Amino acid sequence: QVQLVESGGGLVQAGGSLRLSCASSGGTFSRFVMAWFRQAPEKEREFVAGIGWTGSRSSYADSVKGRFTISRDNAKNTVSLKMNSLKPEDTASYYCAADFTMVDDVWTGPESYDYWGQGTQVTVSS
Repeated sequence: QVQLVESGGGLVQAGGSLRLSCASSGGTFSRFVMAWFRQAPEKEREFVAGIGWTGSRSSYADSVKGRFTISRDNAKNTVSLKMNSLKPEDTASYYCAADFTMVDDVWTGPESYDYWGQGTQVTVSS
């Protein structure tokens, strides 16, 4: 049974930084494409960033390019999201997701992901 546990959310002022982490247990982590999604109240869940098996491939939503960086440590079974220059519109619950796949592609649709964490809240004040 694969479990994903996020940490690192909190309250930060606009322009500040946060680092989210996701610890995975169960399964073969190095064969998961990993991603971060977020969901604000009354909005659909949206793709934020994703990273391939080895970390050599990554993808970002246009809204976070240049501000967020996704990384992974296959030895520690963790994936992180460093968020800089945070804006109030980044406020949302952030979810870690894992796609157990035979192809090292980063998909942006939530339906492509097999496992999800419980989410961590990020609130950016203006």
